[in-house]
Amino acid sequence: MPLPSIGRRAVLAAAATSATTVVPGLSAPASAVLPVGKGPRRLPGGGDLGPNVLVFDPSTPNIQARLDEVFRQQESAQFGTGRFALLFKPGTYHGLNAQIGFYTSIAGLGLSPDDTTIYGDVTVDAGWFNGNATQNFWRSAENLALVPANGTNRWAVSQAAPFRRMHVRGDLNLAPSGYGWASGGYIADSRIDGQVGPYSQQQWYTRDSAIGGWRNAVWNMVFSGVEGAPAQSFPHPPYTTLDTTPVSREKPFLYLQGDDYRVFLPEKRTNARGVTWGSGTPRGTSLPLTRFYVARPGVLAATLNQALAQGLHLLLTPGIYHLDRPVEVNRPNTVVLGLGYATLVPDNGVTAMKVADVDGVRLAGFMIDAGPVNSPTLLEVGPQGAFRDHCANPTTVQDVFIRIGGAGPGKATTSMVINSGHTIVDHTWVWRADHGEGVGWETNRADHGVVVNGHDVLATGLFVEHFNKYDVQWYGERGRTIFFQNEKAYDAPNQAAVQNGSVKGYAAYKVGDGVTSHEGWGLGSYCFYNVDPTIVQHHGFAAPVRPGVRFHGLLVVSLGGNGQYEHVINDSGSPTQGTSTTPSTVVSYP
Repeated sequence: MPLPSIGRRAVLAAAATSATTVVPGLSAPASAVLPVGKGPRRLPGGGDLGPNVLVFDPSTPNIQARLDEVFRQQESAQFGTGRFALLFKPGTYHGLNAQIGFYTSIAGLGLSPDDTTIYGDVTVDAGWFNGNATQNFWRSAENLALVPANGTNRWAVSQAAPFRRMHVRGDLNLAPSGYGWASGGYIADSRIDGQVGPYSQQQWYTRDSAIGGWRNAVWNMVFSGVEGAPAQSFPHPPYTTLDTTPVSREKPFLYLQGDDYRVFLPEKRTNARGVTWGSGTPRGTSLPLTRFYVARPGVLAATLNQALAQGLHLLLTPGIYHLDRPVEVNRPNTVVLGLGYATLVPDNGVTAMKVADVDGVRLAGFMIDAGPVNSPTLLEVGPQGAFRDHCANPTTVQDVFIRIGGAGPGKATTSMVINSGHTIVDHTWVWRADHGEGVGWETNRADHGVVVNGHDVLATGLFVEHFNKYDVQWYGERGRTIFFQNEKAYDAPNQAAVQNGSVKGYAAYKVGDGVTSHEGWGLGSYCFYNVDPTIVQHHGFAAPVRPGVRFHGLLVVSLGGNGQYEHVINDSGSPTQGTSTTPSTVVSYP
């Protein structure tokens, strides 16, 4: 969110075995079918992760100096090309302060966060931006235990900065030094022994975790499956609390088994609550690195597709990958896992990635950056007309972030299309840039953010911002969203540019007129029309009026009076007024 005066915003050895490890309680996924006969030379699995994956163990000399070197490069490189993964082998580390800048991921390499303990901090602050944390994007922390030096770890982030599988043996502060603005954020599968202090954080979503307490709320704090969460009380204070998460499956992660690197695939949970790792070994399956094609920047899309056709999974090492054709994920149970914010850039208007209508695909931990030639779509999960039932083994899209503009001109008509049923979109930020290079109403034109056509799709942590028309359109039946954060496009030149027939402005979140069943919890939309502050938005949310279409905890906010909303949802809810930046809320609808 803006302040009043400014606009906003190592080498890994291949595994020695090719067998799939099965953690008790689950069977292994089906083995890949590898084609035989004549054709391209077979690609190897496993191998070197390249220079931007830094692996430490407790005996590594000068760890702090190396961490500081990466941070100096990445602290303010918001649209730079650097990408880094900082990996810590199981053990105990003392006296570290890992400051995490742009496109930097830090993670432990144990099966449990408690396998890798840092006596010190993993810190995000906002000194680079004068204490304003609203642009602390694209960084992550995973699978570590922290014993903060002063009892409190600071993680002052905004969008696209997940905090997963973390154990903080103390308090967690989500605000920058000086308590400037912050606009995060997301926690999952984590235990915070002490208090979480959001302070100036405007909104936050916490899923399937355990906390010692939560200090305050600003606009929209949402919890599902969180032990210790505050009770439901929206809008005073604005806590939306669900006892459980209907369906969840944690993000795949790299870990060490002895000296061998593997990727752990957590199992699906229903009505989930609390962490997956609290009582010993997590449940799920495991794959050796030899089952992955370890991709390096510069590889061709044809090679990635050959690896997938060969039966390999993809591990995208840190860097930027230009694609002259879509990456085609056609095999059930395929894993595409990125490290250090690996970034896919589609050239010449192609779609970056297409997923077939198959079971159990896992997409996790990478970015898609639109190219200068308009792409009709950037990510497609399932083809148009997908109809299969994936209830038992859904596809998951986790920490997959899409950007249009900012790093340079980019265009895409629709960013993410979900056609496959039962897909789980677990934390995404789909962003048409409002600052950086290549930004303008037509320069980085992007009409729609996320379109959901599949049935029984669940979104947990949905951040979609600044699109020229609808940010989210949902046409599938029985869709559910837990937590939604949106800003309408800042740069609309005038009212006519956003006029939607007879309706003033496009809703941030539109449920299709023919939908009979849909539900959402903790959804917010904000406007900051800084080019023409007189623009009026009829509502933030639009949905058919039916008993099966229900919403809980809705809000709209005008930021400093730059534009106004007449209603919250449809024709319900009070208008925003003046420059007070006070939310207008609807507790339940209809």
